[in-house]
Amino acid sequence: MPEKILIVEDEMIVATDLRLVLEKNGYDVTGIARSYEKAIELISQKKPDVVLLDIFLTGTLTGIDIAKKLQEEGIAFIYVSANANEEVLAKAKTTEPYGFIVKPFREKDLLVTLEIARYRHEHSMETTYRKEAELQKQLEDIIIDSTNWEQKLLKIAIILQPYIPFDLLAAGFNDMGQISFSGHSFLRIGFNEYQSIGFKELIMIAGISMDELMAIASAEKPESTIAVYNEVSFNKILQHSALKKLFADTFQMKSNLSMPLHLPGKRPFTFSFFSRRPDVFLTQHIHLLNHLQYTLTRSIEIMVENEKTRLPETAVPNEFGETGRHGDTSCFDRIIGKSNLLLNVFDQVTQVAPMDTSVLIQGESGTGKERIADCIHELSPRKNKPLVKINCATLPSTLIESELFGHEKGSFTGAIERRIGKFEQAAGGTIFLDEIGEMPLDLQVKLLRVLQEKEIERIGGRTPIKIDVRIITATNRNLEREVAEGRFRLDLYYRLNVFPIILPPLRERKEDIPILTTHFVNQYSKKAGKKILGVSEKVEKSLAGYSWPGNIRELEHLIERHVLLAKGNIIEDISLPAFHRIDVTATAEEKRTKSIHENEREYILSILKKSRGKIYGPGGAAELLNIPPTTLSSKMKKLGIKREFVD
Repeated sequence: MPEKILIVEDEMIVATDLRLVLEKNGYDVTGIARSYEKAIELISQKKPDVVLLDIFLTGTLTGIDIAKKLQEEGIAFIYVSANANEEVLAKAKTTEPYGFIVKPFREKDLLVTLEIARYRHEHSMETTYRKEAELQKQLEDIIIDSTNWEQKLLKIAIILQPYIPFDLLAAGFNDMGQISFSGHSFLRIGFNEYQSIGFKELIMIAGISMDELMAIASAEKPESTIAVYNEVSFNKILQHSALKKLFADTFQMKSNLSMPLHLPGKRPFTFSFFSRRPDVFLTQHIHLLNHLQYTLTRSIEIMVENEKTRLPETAVPNEFGETGRHGDTSCFDRIIGKSNLLLNVFDQVTQVAPMDTSVLIQGESGTGKERIADCIHELSPRKNKPLVKINCATLPSTLIESELFGHEKGSFTGAIERRIGKFEQAAGGTIFLDEIGEMPLDLQVKLLRVLQEKEIERIGGRTPIKIDVRIITATNRNLEREVAEGRFRLDLYYRLNVFPIILPPLRERKEDIPILTTHFVNQYSKKAGKKILGVSEKVEKSLAGYSWPGNIRELEHLIERHVLLAKGNIIEDISLPAFHRIDVTATAEEKRTKSIHENEREYILSILKKSRGKIYGPGGAAELLNIPPTTLSSKMKKLGIKREFVD
């Protein structure tokens, strides 16, 4: 049976062209809608397999509003639009489309995008079913576990963590004031570490009395349905829930997802997830919990019955360290930090690593994108096969195609022998394309073909070569902006951006600066044969008040230099660029968040001034930045930096 396609497009010429192309290639076009209202009507009546969706339509509501409905119903959709500005792309991305076609488009572009959408939709559904089945099995295993009530609740929290990224989970019956109350909270303090918080711990941390806590709890109204509270709605719910406000104020939480369970003939039981980020909980989390609701309800019910028959035990420890949840995660030990933003990245890595999904790692220079790529490979079934890395920014455009795909002898001047490219070298393993945003447009087309058809052609070759390679890419550029400005293909962006991982800059994870500082001090003092014990309080404050445009790499180089300069066993002073210090008295304009490119330009200028404009050789800017001189020259050209600027 041919796939049913609904076209949502208010330009009738474009809609007619789409219909003709689709019908010629065997698709069943179920209708054309020009507005939100008509689209919703046809979706309900025709139940299409795929919707081709223009973003801007006749009327006030847009294709993005329709996409939200399609998400809820599990229908695949592809955006077809000539509008590709950054703001629109950011909104469109949140709806997780299965593809994006830019007008005007070729027939082949449309057909290939539909094929990809079908594959991704089937793969997504299969992944969802597999994930839910695995979660249900793990929950059922907990029921028969011999551990006590508190430890079982913790295990449920650990199982859900990779799929619902919380920083605090409060779980228990909604009768805190009762003697028989069975509830607990778990605060995440590390990747596999949770602090258990009971009555005593909560009143001590919150600085309130037991009577005050009981009064807050007794005034709490039970919730009846699963609900998400982000940003505005979270602040609103805090006005009506003193208990949520207590958790929010005590642990600096900014969003909440509550799931009440209705046990047959028993008290209501609630899982309440909190996050320090204001917008972390999504519709997909509600869908997941709805599908798990029966299993969770049954699990809690049996756990309660089992707990009644247990013999009294000694108290469980206040902190738990769980290991083995994701196999060998020792690769995370090489990434220093325990901030909630970094732990969320680790969760994403453990989710995506076992699959063959393409991953796009985004983050500023120096945030550790290559380390994350290493972890994805090491935690994948391909770990015993090669991990081949290539930096797209360091290769001239004339050589990058040969590097990636190889060439035959005599295919061009200087090709004196056959060369095997990086894709072939990575056979059965993973290829990591760093700085993918630097790839020339003509090569982007060829990379897209490789992704679609899973085959390459050597330069000068006549026969396609099938490949089995997982692709991980990384960039410090805003690819949405690059697409809007015509420097990056939108179809390639969506093909690479199947599972995005965004690394936070160091200025957003300030709590990790002392840990990183200690690590680098120990590392470089040992290397230099010194006994540096740490940094002074003055230095700690200076490091915390700096914006770190070069992120972890900049901090590492700074500590290395000052370990060498230190006279005693403590680093008493540190030299930081004044214009990157955070000034609490600055004006609104001065506090404006600068773009990646602005920060990068200022940072390179500061290094060039230190090297007195010298780029190459010892003491040159390239050496100080720890990048090849050719890369620095290329960056200077793109950022509009001329040598006379640094005089």
